[in-house]
Amino acid sequence: MNTQQSFLIAVGAGLLLASCGGNKGGMSATTGWAYNDYKNGGFEVMPYIEQETGPGLVLIEGGTFVMGQVEQDVLYEYDNMPRRVTVSSFYMDEAEVSNIAYLEYLHWVKRVFGEDYPEVLKKAMPDTLVWRSKLGFNEPYVENYLRHPAYHFYPVVGVNWVQATDFCAWRTDRVNEQILIRERIMVHHPLEQIAEENFNTESYLAGQYELGLNDKQRYQPINLVTGETRKVKWEDGILLPKYRLPTEAEWEYAALALVGNTDPSTDREIIKEKRLYPWSGHIARNPNDKFKGDFLANFRRGRGDYMGSAGRLNDMADITAPVYYYWPNDFGLYHMAGNVSEWVMDVYRPLSMMDMDEFRPVRGNIFKKKLIDDEGFLAEKDSLGRLQYVNVTEDDAADRRNYTRANYLDYQDGDYNSSIYYNDETFQEPERSNDLMYEFGTTTLINNKARVVKGGSWKDPAYWMVPGTRRFMDEETAMDWIGFRCAMDRIGSPMGIGKNTRYKHRGGEQYGKDPGKIRR
Repeated sequence: MNTQQSFLIAVGAGLLLASCGGNKGGMSATTGWAYNDYKNGGFEVMPYIEQETGPGLVLIEGGTFVMGQVEQDVLYEYDNMPRRVTVSSFYMDEAEVSNIAYLEYLHWVKRVFGEDYPEVLKKAMPDTLVWRSKLGFNEPYVENYLRHPAYHFYPVVGVNWVQATDFCAWRTDRVNEQILIRERIMVHHPLEQIAEENFNTESYLAGQYELGLNDKQRYQPINLVTGETRKVKWEDGILLPKYRLPTEAEWEYAALALVGNTDPSTDREIIKEKRLYPWSGHIARNPNDKFKGDFLANFRRGRGDYMGSAGRLNDMADITAPVYYYWPNDFGLYHMAGNVSEWVMDVYRPLSMMDMDEFRPVRGNIFKKKLIDDEGFLAEKDSLGRLQYVNVTEDDAADRRNYTRANYLDYQDGDYNSSIYYNDETFQEPERSNDLMYEFGTTTLINNKARVVKGGSWKDPAYWMVPGTRRFMDEETAMDWIGFRCAMDRIGSPMGIGKNTRYKHRGGEQYGKDPGKIRR
């Protein structure tokens, strides 16, 4: 029995007792009223122990680091100037998303949308033609790389940024659906999930998904006021946050894994040695006696050399390698250097290092709100089963100080106010927004669809394996050297449960007096 199952049994027993008039939920330290008591109005406070780790993820404990250039700027682009930032704890895939994972996604999309909305399947399909070369014979990869079982556990490529983002959304719903089924809160009806009748986490929480709900199981939560069963709420702490692409700062922090160079013998923040690559040292070969000389990543060693010589294939891969092939870094992450470069969340700007916040930096925010109908209620989900969102308006943000509009993709770097055309009224027109600073298509390829790509690949020299290096690509472009991995927010304590902490003398003993607080 896992932690989550134990938690749900405790919750179910507690709420059933509470619905019968007992109080097993504790008492408010603020008002003195008992929690989880229908006589007091039924304010529910769920016991909470720890965030469940989603499939494929590892916890990356956050912290501060110097983000940006640690290698010579051989391209003289000056687009990754060093800057100290802080990254919160988060979860990240231990390996790149593989072909078999993406094929599972395609199978689901075809089963659910293939008949009624074939364009959804078409949009999700990777571009297998990325393998073609004008002067190279790569047709075997066009035909085999995605679907042949020999490549099942190789990283998926030919996926653009938009497709990677859609995969993250699909994965969120499938993981949360599986949690509800595992805990016997919902019954699985896969063949009945067609078109808009597919499980979507937000639609379920909004009361717009009914298929598979199981009112007869013992673990169904109880409404403490009516005594009737109810759906799981976000406040119950059972469902997981969204899978998403990591931010550039998160990706770079996780790749460096400086936790491995922190001195554990002291209680001070001492990093013994800075890193050039995701491992210590300044070369790409293994210094360990048992594996001395073996490459630590899959990259192009030199002109025309992609895997070494017969009898001693040093990096053992002509193109990509299986996603768990090389040694992981000190966070337990595989292939944060080499194999495939990876999409991250950020919109690219040359001066991003200087513009963004010092805490959880990112460029790419578009603030949205749920669509409300004419009667003031939440609008019905769309034809694909998802809640509908719209951008916030200037009226919504009229009285705010932290934001005044929805779109901040080009804020202070590419928008009208930051351009040399500030006083030219002809450039205030939205259709000319990309001409303001970067003159997309004339002098640069930078616009609001340019997304950051991090890490080296099987096609690249070692320079691109340095986590601070950065490139960009249009979000709708796919390549044979770009893949991705997912991330997830860490909610609550930045440290995992069971870790030795120093906070008891700072009042930590009070945790546990109120239900829902983590006991340290």
